[in-house]
Amino acid sequence: MADVLPLVEARLSTALGEPDARAAVTFLGVDRIEVLRFHEGDVVRYATLGMSRHPMTDPAALLADPVGGPRAELVLSVRAGRADTDKVLRPLAVLAASPQVEGLVVSPGASLDIGGPLWPGAPFTSVLVGEPGGLVEDLELEAPLDPVRFLPLLPMTPNEAAWKRVHGAQALQERWLAHGTDLRDPARATVPLE
Repeated sequence: MADVLPLVEARLSTALGEPDARAAVTFLGVDRIEVLRFHEGDVVRYATLGMSRHPMTDPAALLADPVGGPRAELVLSVRAGRADTDKVLRPLAVLAASPQVEGLVVSPGASLDIGGPLWPGAPFTSVLVGEPGGLVEDLELEAPLDPVRFLPLLPMTPNEAAWKRVHGAQALQERWLAHGTDLRDPARATVPLE
C-alpha cells in the first residue's frame, strides 16, 4: 500500500499554504506523529500529519482491517499572539496517536480530553471534534482505502465539556453560535450555560 502521508501533506499545503514550522513526536510503540503550523493573517493553524497513516479500527471489532476504515487528521485554529499556543504540539500529537494507542475511532461530535490545559494557562482541557470538509476538503484515496478527513478541533472548557456530555454536541454548538462565541480565541471564557 502506498504511503498516504505525502498526499495528506500536499492537501494541507494546498488548503493552508506552506507550513512555517513542524514538530515530530514519537511515542513508544506508535508511528511518529508530526504537527505542522500554518499562519494566515492573525490565525495560526496546527494540523497533525501521521494519524491517517493507518485506518482507525472499531475497538469492538475482532480483527483490525489493515486497509479499510476511516482515516483522519486533526486541525486546530486559534488567534495568534494571544497565548503561547505553540505548546499545543504535544497534546495534539497525543490526540492524533489515540486511535493507535487506545483503539479510538475519532469522529465528528466526539469529545477528546487532554487531561490538562491544551497549552500553558489555557482554559481548555478538551476539544469537540467538528465536521470535516470546511477548511480542508477530504482527500480521496484509491479504492479500497477510505478518504482522509480533516477534522477541526473546537476547544472546550471543563464546564462546556460537562454540559456537552449531558446535552450533546449539537446543543453546545448552537449555544456557541447563539452567543457569538469566538472559538478561535485562545483565552475565551466559558459560554453561558444557563
